[in-house]
Amino acid sequence: MNSSILIVGCGYIGTELGIRLVDQGHHVWGARRSPRGLPDSIEPIALDITDPVSLLSLPDVDVLVYAISSDKFDESAYQTAYVDGLNTVLSHYERRAHPPRHVFFVSSTAVYSQSEGEIVDEDSPTEPTSFSGMLMLKAEQRLLNSSLQGSVLRLSGIYGPGRERLINQVEEGHVAPLEPEVLTNRIHRNDAAGVLAFLIQRALSGASLAPVYLGTDCDPASLHEVTQWLAKRLNVTPQATMERSARRRSNKRCSNARLLSEGYTFQFPDFKAGYEQVLGARASITR
Repeated sequence: MNSSILIVGCGYIGTELGIRLVDQGHHVWGARRSPRGLPDSIEPIALDITDPVSLLSLPDVDVLVYAISSDKFDESAYQTAYVDGLNTVLSHYERRAHPPRHVFFVSSTAVYSQSEGEIVDEDSPTEPTSFSGMLMLKAEQRLLNSSLQGSVLRLSGIYGPGRERLINQVEEGHVAPLEPEVLTNRIHRNDAAGVLAFLIQRALSGASLAPVYLGTDCDPASLHEVTQWLAKRLNVTPQATMERSARRRSNKRCSNARLLSEGYTFQFPDFKAGYEQVLGARASITR
């Protein structure tokens, strides 16, 4: 049965998700500050999450996806986008006579602080030390303590067409050093959207969903391995080692075992498959 789905923050992941859901026969609303540029198949809604009045235009829906991205990487922006914004939207729907059957909040693996190469999953301790992790965790708890049924999806590093910073660095001759080993976790944009579509379908079918899912591919490879592979694939001779920003420093192995056990199949299970797609898409544009 076709359902109605609202994506608040219909951007990089949300647009891809919306396209998939429309193809499945669902009615999709895409809400963002400026809805211009959304595909014609997604019904646009202009929404400012800092203005409660603008929420009055939001429709009753079967599923709500909160997938907003912060405007910038600072504490105030994160507070506004994730904590205050989610609280405003949830409070609005908690008062509705016909609330969503399920709410999804797109969170981040920043809620984990493990840095010694540990394997982390949905049940691992969340003791973030960064403002980003602490605020993401606060937003997660707001949903999980809500009267609405909801699930959190913690995504690792998102990449895909248009997000090619690492490729650009390697093209400039920079690769990561072999030591100390820095593990990285990533998920292709298409799989981030694919996981959400998969979980939405399960929710609509009446399946019981876990409160938290960890969205990451099957290969938590070292940054050295990834950049060396890219250099070879791009036919680049490395000239220098790259510096990692201290604020982004982490070193853990994220596990997607829960998603795999529930039946999700990754389109891009490792960085090689994913970056081949990105490089292929980029090459087709330049032809």
